[in-house]
Amino acid sequence: MLNDDKLLANISKLESVIGYTFKDKSNIILALTHSSFANENKALKLYNNERIEFLGDAVLNVVISEYIYNNYKDLSEGELTKLRVNIVCESSLMKCANKIGLGKFLLLGKGEEASGGRERASMLCDVFEAVIGAIYLDGGMESAKAFIFRQMKSLIENSVKVFSFADYKTRLQEIVQKSTATKIRYVVVEEKGPDHDKVFVINVKVNNKVVGVGEGKSKKEAEQNAAKDAIESGLINEIQGD
Repeated sequence: MLNDDKLLANISKLESVIGYTFKDKSNIILALTHSSFANENKALKLYNNERIEFLGDAVLNVVISEYIYNNYKDLSEGELTKLRVNIVCESSLMKCANKIGLGKFLLLGKGEEASGGRERASMLCDVFEAVIGAIYLDGGMESAKAFIFRQMKSLIENSVKVFSFADYKTRLQEIVQKSTATKIRYVVVEEKGPDHDKVFVINVKVNNKVVGVGEGKSKKEAEQNAAKDAIESGLINEIQGD
């Protein structure tokens, strides 16, 4: 298998894309080998990538957990768990796999090839985690960590941003539910700028009293910033005290 010139050429291309060169090429071959290929080529006595995908999944979760634990100290254990799930999910990992074109490097059986396996979300997620496992085995945790951050840093930051927005609205709702105030409304009070670069200004009202103001490039973003302002300004406490 290691003497296959076409395979080695493909591995070289993949190494160039991911920014990591394997000392032991058998590690990346294992990561790319789907069970369908191994089953159809029993004479080659290949293992499939299921076990190394398991390892890569564990490494990925440790790396992401450590990163968000160290960088978002205001989040509780439950919030950290929700954030990690938001980052390490099928849609996120599929995007990462597609970004580096992992599907075209997969070793697939003829049936999987014919049924579109190279584009299947679950398969792309698995092979991405398998590659993490292969890098971990080949170069250790620091190499795996560097690969993860090269591929996922912007995705992590976007996930945190979305999570933070969702959390502010949830927190405001929870605060309101603890009091007699039960009606929350978000009202657009201004739209600034040209259509291609519009900024929305939104008030959040509790029982018709303005408790926060927010701006954003979308109404959703402005609403979340208004909820944040309501929590941080303390005006919501006045409503609770009424």
